Amino acid sequence: MRAEPQSFDRVLSSMCTEPHPVAREAAVRFLATNPGDPGTYPQVSELEREAVSRLGDVAGLAEASGYVASGGTEANLQAVRIARERADDHRPNVVMPESGHFSFRKAATVLEVDLRVVPTDDDHRADLEAVRQAADEETALVVGVAGSTEYGRVDPIPELGEVARAVDALFHVDAAWGGFVLPFTDYEWNFAHASVDTLTIDPHKMGQAAVPAGGLLVQDETLLDELAVDTPYLETTSQATLTGTRSGAGVASTVAALEELWPGGYAAQYERSQANAEWLAGELEALGYDVVEPTLPLVAADVSTPTFEALREAGWRISRTGSGELRVVCTPHVTRAMLEAFLADVAELTPQATAPVSSCD
Repeated sequence: MRAEPQSFDRVLSSMCTEPHPVAREAAVRFLATNPGDPGTYPQVSELEREAVSRLGDVAGLAEASGYVASGGTEANLQAVRIARERADDHRPNVVMPESGHFSFRKAATVLEVDLRVVPTDDDHRADLEAVRQAADEETALVVGVAGSTEYGRVDPIPELGEVARAVDALFHVDAAWGGFVLPFTDYEWNFAHASVDTLTIDPHKMGQAAVPAGGLLVQDETLLDELAVDTPYLETTSQATLTGTRSGAGVASTVAALEELWPGGYAAQYERSQANAEWLAGELEALGYDVVEPTLPLVAADVSTPTFEALREAGWRISRTGSGELRVVCTPHVTRAMLEAFLADVAELTPQATAPVSSCD
């Protein structure tokens, strides 16, 4: 095969990034192992336990349980599945803000639960009063978002946990993207900050592990019992994961990335990414665009459709929010030089632009 993977040099909308070199090398070494059959593959099974423990360190959970999933979609679906199995009602409901990831819509369809989507406030965070009104005795799960995919916002996680407890529901935090930057902020978002039952955190996003490498963490190991199925022909006769065969690549690369980067490397990367996001937001504002303040390394701006399409034609891999704003994610591969080149193209397409793009380096 002569095909080559796409370069990341113009990718500005992806929440995934290039793996760290040590994570890439570990992924290749464990590519053919299967953590879905831990009896046959004990080495990668032990690595998965280490991966979960290290993810627990990131997410404030001292005695962590869970597994390395394919990504946030699987982890979110499994959280809904746990809640459904724990519920007494034959068709329970799940309450989430409109900023929740589309994977919850998939989960609701597959698992036949009712999804109650409530509004967000003016800052794109979950409206607490709307959540309170939507949650009732048939609510199996309340969802909070810690690093939303469109605006990088963090919901009021402790307060949402209280709402869940008030109706005897489980509480899930989706920190798939935000989980590797939030430890270096003042946000309250994890197991140490609130009564969180389950949490999604994806090493293959800001964690710089190889794709696929998601994470599902649970506060109480018995929650995984709701997912367990018999696997009689394997050496290990029960498993709680959604997929059966899983490549050990994601497991090994997660451990390698965490060994290499936690916490200092991730802290430095967060500072670079956040500085890039704030710089980009300031430059877009200087060009006359309305910009949503980047509280995490994600920028949204009201770039017009013709300008957006012209930027796509120029090769920039960009996307829009549900409300139509340009959306740029400052992942580790996004450099200041990339953003300067992007801003130069934006300025050329902006009639009112009068000043050259300036660098803060």
